[in-house]
Amino acid sequence: MKKFLMTAAMATCLMSPAMATDISLARFFGACEDAGTDTKASVGEACIIQSIINAASEQIDGVTVETLPTDWGNYYDQLKAAFAGGTPPDVFVMHRHRVPEFAGLGALGEISGDLEGVGIDSGDWSENALAAVSYEDGVYGVPMDFHANLWHVNMELMEKAGLVEDGKPMLPSSPEEMLEHAQKVKDATGQNYLAADFAQFPIGVRLVLAMMWQQNANIFDADGNATVDSEAARNAITAITQLFDAELADPQLNYADSQQSFLNGEAAILVNGTWVVDFYTAEAAKEEVALDTYYAADFPTLFETGATWADSHMWAVPSTLEGEKKEAALKVLAFINDHNIDWARTGHMAVRTSVLESDDYAALPHRSEYAGTAEIARDTPPSERYGAIQDVLNRELQAIWLTGKSVDDALADAQIEVQDQLDR
Repeated sequence: MKKFLMTAAMATCLMSPAMATDISLARFFGACEDAGTDTKASVGEACIIQSIINAASEQIDGVTVETLPTDWGNYYDQLKAAFAGGTPPDVFVMHRHRVPEFAGLGALGEISGDLEGVGIDSGDWSENALAAVSYEDGVYGVPMDFHANLWHVNMELMEKAGLVEDGKPMLPSSPEEMLEHAQKVKDATGQNYLAADFAQFPIGVRLVLAMMWQQNANIFDADGNATVDSEAARNAITAITQLFDAELADPQLNYADSQQSFLNGEAAILVNGTWVVDFYTAEAAKEEVALDTYYAADFPTLFETGATWADSHMWAVPSTLEGEKKEAALKVLAFINDHNIDWARTGHMAVRTSVLESDDYAALPHRSEYAGTAEIARDTPPSERYGAIQDVLNRELQAIWLTGKSVDDALADAQIEVQDQLDR
């Protein structure tokens, strides 16, 4: 009897599936409750990334993935709190500009020696993609995209204003011409020319940055010197506030309201990122949505040099992750890397050369309309204090257009605070 029981127990053990390794994953991008696992059918940033995560959990043998509830607005505060509490997620998304901060603290796992083992060919990453996940000669993540601000265009409103030529929108080449175009749209349609999130997330900061870069200026230099209080900054701010003063744009709009204004046909231009191209394409196809004819354009050159704000998303693991957990987490990163073309459906630019050169990528909607964006993408020098600096600028710029703070006072205060951050 004892022999039988032992044999039965052994048989039960052999027949039982191995326990799956549970991986916690933190991300932003918004919520999608019914994303499913079809990575080619989902629409919009939130559902596309969640469908990839769901598919990873379903298809990677011995691994299950739990998506943690996180909010874009305070995502990095939540992530820091998790690290401080000793419970960081096993996999988490980050922006390129945050790498110096987290890698500098020793929070990120250096994974250059682990990539080949899970089937990730870093040689297939573009040069910019590899640079995005690199810090002090180490690789601290797997790149997922290259994203930037675009000008999303309602072609019907532009047509009514006489601002369409050869099927393309006529975009301004100077702040003065932008004001002229804005007035034409208002006169012809009664609608605003430009919408953006000026009251919540730092879209306004990115607009000002782009126009400062177009003047070959920046908010700080590679030596850690703040250069916010400058003529270039004043020129950039004036280019925006002139639209507010003429009631051709609304400074009170937040992210959701600015987007809805564009979809409702209440603005000819929406400044937002590559991440909404797929979503706006789908919305424009709906009969009940006022936006009918949609175009995704490169950010226009309003000063001397073409430039637009850009960044990258990447996936990382904590430096404390070891053993089976680390191996499972890296398999999740490899799965996401394998689905780069699916993520690119959002409108983001791919990071793998094999994807960038593929017919499938070239066939994605509107891709040719903003093909020049990669060439004009710019950024600040790397800084561990980038997040805090961005918060300073967002607060001071919003004070200008929401509370009437003078440009001189706002830039003087920003200069002092940014320098204080750089000196820490």
